[in-house]
Amino acid sequence: MTGMELEQIKIFAAAADAGSFSKAAARLYVSHSTVSRAVSALERELGTRLFERDCRGVVPTRAGKALLEGGKALLAEADFLKQRVAEKGEKICTDTARR
Repeated sequence: MTGMELEQIKIFAAAADAGSFSKAAARLYVSHSTVSRAVSALERELGTRLFERDCRGVVPTRAGKALLEGGKALLAEADFLKQRVAEKGEKICTDTARR
């Protein structure tokens, strides 16, 4: 097991919200296969299916709904933490000519 990654959860949430891997891919500016791989990796990691799939799209399973709720909260917390650290931290000078 390698552990869930925030990017996988973000992609999963986009697919759940869009109801389709293709629509999620378009919204995130990634390929359909990127969405499919991220969801498959999460399903392997968690040992359960996260979506019911059919020709009309995808719908979260009960496990998927649980991940969606917790995942969205986790993504919001990660965004808040990133903003908080950026506000408190010192800026990194990337201009090497000044050194």
